[in-house]
Amino acid sequence: MKPTHIIGIVVIAVAIGMIITTMGDASQYVTFAQAQEMAKNGRTTKIHVVGSLRKNQQGRVLDLQYDPKVNPNYFAFTLIDSEKRAERVVFRNPKPSDFERSEQVVVIGSYQKDGFVADKILMKCPSKYQENKLETKEASVKP
Repeated sequence: MKPTHIIGIVVIAVAIGMIITTMGDASQYVTFAQAQEMAKNGRTTKIHVVGSLRKNQQGRVLDLQYDPKVNPNYFAFTLIDSEKRAERVVFRNPKPSDFERSEQVVVIGSYQKDGFVADKILMKCPSKYQENKLETKEASVKP
């Protein structure tokens, strides 16, 4: 075999190895119950939990804890997952802007000794065009 063929085979083998290892580390979407079970079993990979915020009848978000004067890098809130389980989530960064307006929230993190700790928060906010929909009417043309 030529040395270039051997080098090509080695490069391909390394690439395949890297793909397999990154696929094993890929995070997954789970519920809080599944996340807690994974943490009990010693699994520390980052996971995604999708949920909604607890709101009152007027649509105001409940259970937010953020005081930038006391600690600007501590934000806690209650998230309700797809199984309707409410869980306290701690985010050790400033509160994202327009957090209260989000329809759905994805937290990426893991269970730790003080509960679910999020490293990232992704929000699905309502469209800015949803509130002020433009309506068009066809003009009638008189012959």
